[in-house]
Amino acid sequence: MIPVNRSEQSTKEPLFPTCADLNPPFFLKPTGIQTVLASAKLRALGKNPMVDVAHEVVLTTAEGVRLLGYVSRQPRPHNKGLAILIHGWEGSSNSTYIRTTGRFLYNQGFDVFRLNLRDHGPSHHLNTGLFYAVLLDEVFDAVRQICAAEEGKPVFLAGFSLGGNFALRIARKCAQEPIENLKQVVSVSPVIDPDKATDRIDDTRLILKYFLKKWRRSLSVKQGLYPGRYDFSSLMDVDNIREMTERLLARYSEYGSAREYFKGYTLLDGDLATINVPTIIITAKDDPIIPVEDFYDLHTSDATRLLVQPYGGHNGFLEGWRLNGWYEKVMMEAFLKVA
Repeated sequence: MIPVNRSEQSTKEPLFPTCADLNPPFFLKPTGIQTVLASAKLRALGKNPMVDVAHEVVLTTAEGVRLLGYVSRQPRPHNKGLAILIHGWEGSSNSTYIRTTGRFLYNQGFDVFRLNLRDHGPSHHLNTGLFYAVLLDEVFDAVRQICAAEEGKPVFLAGFSLGGNFALRIARKCAQEPIENLKQVVSVSPVIDPDKATDRIDDTRLILKYFLKKWRRSLSVKQGLYPGRYDFSSLMDVDNIREMTERLLARYSEYGSAREYFKGYTLLDGDLATINVPTIIITAKDDPIIPVEDFYDLHTSDATRLLVQPYGGHNGFLEGWRLNGWYEKVMMEAFLKVA
C-alpha cells in the first residue's frame, strides 16, 4: 500500500478496510491474464439473482440528458444500502466485471444499481448528443438522483477504469455539492491521465484491437440512429485511438485537439486533495493501460486511501481459480464499516 499524502484541513480519519493484499496463484500473476479475464464472459456464467430481479430505469437530468440503468432490490427490507456501479469506456451495465461485482454485492445483501454512461449499453437512442468523458455533470446528477431516491439510506459508488475516473470526480464534486447519504467511493483501475492511457492502448496490439472494435460498433449504432446528424465514415479505417479521437473532436466538438480534450478529465497533482467522502483507489503496478507512476504524485486528503497492488492488470485483481475479484471483499468491508 502506498502512503497517502495528508491534507492539513482534514480532521477526521475515515474507516478503511483491512483486507490483506492480493496474492494470486502463479497462473494468475501475468498482467495479460488478469486483464483479459477481467472481461471474460466465463466469469459471469452461472446464476445471477441480481440480474434476475433487475428493473430498467431511465434517469433524466436537469439538462434533459437521459441515462439508462438497472436496479436490483433485495426481496426483504434491509439497512445495508445500495451500491452504484459504473463501467469503463465502451463497457456497459452488462460488462463481466459489473455483473460479477454486482452479483457478489447483491448476494451479500446490498441493493445494486448498474448505471450506463451515455451511448453505452443499449442507450444510444436516448440522447442525440455524443458521449464525452468530460461530461461529468450528467453522471453526477444521475448519482444524486439515485441517492435521493434512497431517502437517507446509505449509498456506495464504485467505478472501473473510466468509470473509476468518474467516481473520483464525483467524490471531488461532493466537496462543493454534498450528497449526504453517499457514504463510500471505490475506484478500481481509474484513468488518471487519459493522454498517457491512450498511448498505452495504441501501443498494445490486443487491447487496441479490443477498443477499436467496440468503439467502431458504438459509432455505427449512433450513426444508424441519427444518419442526418452523424457521419463517422472517415473514422472507421483509422487504426489507432488517438487519431480517431482527433478526427471525431475536429468535426463534432469545440476541442482543438485530443490533448486539450484529455485535460478536461485528467486527475493529477492536487486534483483529489479536496475529497471528503471516504474514497478508496485501487490500482496495480502491472496495469498495461494506466501507468502506476501516475498515482505516486497524487496529493490526496485524509478521506482517501490508495491501494497499489503488485498484480491485478487492468480491472482484474483476480485472486483464485474461481476468478473472484479481490476488490469485491475490499468493497464489502468498506461499505459495511461506513453504513
